[in-house]
Amino acid sequence: MSNAGKVTQSPSAYSRVQVVLHWVIFVLMAAQYLLHGGIETAWEGRLDGSLPNEPFRNPHVIVGIIILALAIWRVVLRLRLGAPALPEEEPQTFKLVAKVTHLAFYVILLAMPISGALAWLLGWEAPADAHEVAAKVMLALIILHVLGALGQQIVLKTDVMKRMSPKNIFRPDTSKDALS
Repeated sequence: MSNAGKVTQSPSAYSRVQVVLHWVIFVLMAAQYLLHGGIETAWEGRLDGSLPNEPFRNPHVIVGIIILALAIWRVVLRLRLGAPALPEEEPQTFKLVAKVTHLAFYVILLAMPISGALAWLLGWEAPADAHEVAAKVMLALIILHVLGALGQQIVLKTDVMKRMSPKNIFRPDTSKDALS
């Protein structure tokens, strides 16, 4: 890494913390999708005044704030540490789709909690609508991401899936920073 804090070459693997953050965010996002019914009822109560504007009594809001904090940490680590290079034999089109998909993930992981917080705290419909659209786009990205990973494993026979395997949480971490 240069003095400016930028990555000079691609790392050979994701750091242990990057892998942990990936899976923790995944679990939290899955919970948000599976348990979203409560927030819909709460939103209706928030708008009609039957539910007070108390964000910390709502688990969906709390988990959203946690996801935002973890996503920011993840972006910082990605900028500091980089990501392993995609396989050289991978078609350029696939590499482009992977890069665009990952960028979209980061943008939406940051935008969803912000739009949700704005909607909840201010009672505004526009950010609530944006939050709902982002949730659908995120679900499509997750499906594309899983299909891409499976395609890498089954069709292209690369080891891309191993880079983010939960097994990496228990491997020795060679990163210099305990928070990376």
